[in-house]
Amino acid sequence: MYYNDKTIVYFDGNFLKAEEAGMNLYGQSLHYGYSVFEGIKSYNTEYGTKIFKAEEHYERLKRSAELMYIPFDYSVSELTDLTYELLERNGFKDAYIRPLVTCSPNMSLSKGQKSYLSLLAWEWSNGYLADKMKIMTSSFQRPNPNAFKVEAKVGGHYVNSILACQDAKDKGYDEALLLDEYGNVAESSGANIFYEKDGTLFTPAKGSILPGITRQTVFELCNELNIPVKETFFKPEEMRGADAAFFCGTAAEIVALDSLDDVPFTKNWEDTASGKVQQAYQKLVRVLSL
Repeated sequence: MYYNDKTIVYFDGNFLKAEEAGMNLYGQSLHYGYSVFEGIKSYNTEYGTKIFKAEEHYERLKRSAELMYIPFDYSVSELTDLTYELLERNGFKDAYIRPLVTCSPNMSLSKGQKSYLSLLAWEWSNGYLADKMKIMTSSFQRPNPNAFKVEAKVGGHYVNSILACQDAKDKGYDEALLLDEYGNVAESSGANIFYEKDGTLFTPAKGSILPGITRQTVFELCNELNIPVKETFFKPEEMRGADAAFFCGTAAEIVALDSLDDVPFTKNWEDTASGKVQQAYQKLVRVLSL
């Protein structure tokens, strides 16, 4: 699914075949999940292949490295140029891009001494989630912000996501909805969440969430569409039976939800403000990306 014998990746200063790239078995990233990464998408637009919000993604990558004490000196412009070259070398237009920053050999629990940049990409023309997902409130909580830098996109954080997502699938659901330590809605295993009631969108306030770039794009679209949106803390029972709800993220894009804990969302998706946001997002990334 991700690569073949012709796929080119960027690793530690060089473009090479994916099969030739490797990781040091003594690296901190392999043993402790001590790495940072991004998920970015490019689209085949009317203006050619365009990476959506490359600057925002690479600024967050640099910030994640800084928060994790990982040395990382690539500039945003260098990262962007390398990514466009990677897409060109592979002939990709609609693609998912995975920048990954890993650390040098170190078996101690100390900050990274050297980092390595990997840039991977594969063709991907749609979101990874299907519309009308059935989700459940998870027994797994989002990481405590006093224990982790939850605003950083760190490899190790996603063990929590794997546990929550797989638990939901094992119970017959499509995805999990994680709460914070106070029982407030936080996010899914890998996306932010909004719900709609009486034409207003509600989304969890910052605290335990990873404030996504797509989440910010939803705010921008709501402003353009005159759709009210509120950041606030709320419990899952406030969401159940609402008019509509959706996940959002770079990979997921805007994904309509069918139900929470077997309680359906009540309005026809096409008649909701959420549906308008989905349409506007699809137009933005696929037609008007500049």
